[in-house]
Amino acid sequence: MTSFSLDEALRSLDSVQLAKVSGRLVRVSGLLLESLGCQRHTGQRCAIEQADGSLLDAQVVGFDRDITYLMPFKKPVGLSAGSRVFPAKDEARLHIDESWLGRVVNGLGEPLDEKGRLGGRDALSPSLPTVNPLKRRPVSEPLDVGVRAINGLLTLGKGQRVGLFAGSGVGKSVLLGMITRQTKADVVVVGLIGERGREVQEFILHSLGEEGLRKAVVVVAPANESPLMRMKATELCHSVAAYFRDQGKDVLLLVDSLTRYAMAQREIALALGEPPATKGYPPSVFGLLPELVESAGNGESGEGSLSAIYTVLAEGDDHQDPIVDCARAILDGHIVLSRRLAEVGHYPAIDIGASVSRCMSQVSSPAHAGAARALKEFYGAYEKIKELIPLGGYTPGMDGRTDRAVQLAPRIERFLRQETEAGAELADCIATLQALVKS
Repeated sequence: MTSFSLDEALRSLDSVQLAKVSGRLVRVSGLLLESLGCQRHTGQRCAIEQADGSLLDAQVVGFDRDITYLMPFKKPVGLSAGSRVFPAKDEARLHIDESWLGRVVNGLGEPLDEKGRLGGRDALSPSLPTVNPLKRRPVSEPLDVGVRAINGLLTLGKGQRVGLFAGSGVGKSVLLGMITRQTKADVVVVGLIGERGREVQEFILHSLGEEGLRKAVVVVAPANESPLMRMKATELCHSVAAYFRDQGKDVLLLVDSLTRYAMAQREIALALGEPPATKGYPPSVFGLLPELVESAGNGESGEGSLSAIYTVLAEGDDHQDPIVDCARAILDGHIVLSRRLAEVGHYPAIDIGASVSRCMSQVSSPAHAGAARALKEFYGAYEKIKELIPLGGYTPGMDGRTDRAVQLAPRIERFLRQETEAGAELADCIATLQALVKS
């Protein structure tokens, strides 16, 4: 018995690590850290020794000959020249299941709600999910978002990816909250990326509510987090949403905002020396955005659905901003919020003339699509002569279609306006729309 135990103990010595391999920190420039020493690959996690003895989590973001560039996930407590850098050999993967519902986490999957540790039966992939485009289930069912202007005129489908485009202070977050409360989905995954920290609690209390939180996973990375944490949080949203989609659930993914994700990548790329291309954005940003968006949407046949809504900030109300232009090209539609409408108290401030749903024809009946086109035509005709009416520049009877547009204008405006707490069922919206254009 003693001999057996001794033999086993001697064999176990082979697995004992006699020396702990580490590199050393040689330079700190802003959030970019440079180290020399042991070999590490891009994307690998590392732990850096800090002044108080704690370890700072970081990730390899690039290299230059023998120098390895690192980016920390959190703010350093105290770093010094020669601080040891320990590479992680086997990265611990996150595990997920239904126990994640009702929880609030950061970009690393660490709980922020003080409800205990998170775990699960299934391992979550560390990389963005991918779907073979030939096996992706097409968008064929309408998605009821509970907003009359969207349901009636910009109907979305299950599996569609759409953007909310607007400048600051025009009502993106309020509209996102309306959609969150009203949309019929099994699971809601919310990513609050790079926004004000106070909005996190407000969104959970007012937009989700206690009942909405039970079926939601909230991933948070406010503006004071590192750019790497903001990127990780955005990617974690997509991985979590894709997991529940693959479990056969109808999932709604809300990301506020896609622009902050692009800005985080810009910070990292510029720190690594990548040249700016368009308005300060390096080329890598325009490669990562399509990769991120393509990870959303429907999966293979037989799985659930994953509908995604991204807010996109048009800085200075410039809808030719490079991120706005890129998002418009890669998304399945865009909903434009107008400052002009917001200034006169028209909420939600959706500019139906500038907005489009590329999947509406696939999920709406010919009668519904025809009524939506007719209302847009009446709305556009009225907008053209709206400013002439007070000046006496419009004479009734000159054009029958214009007369009709002027007559319907008050009813169209009432149809497009909606209180934030009010709901609007898809079937009711379609019936009201068709009755409006036929009256």
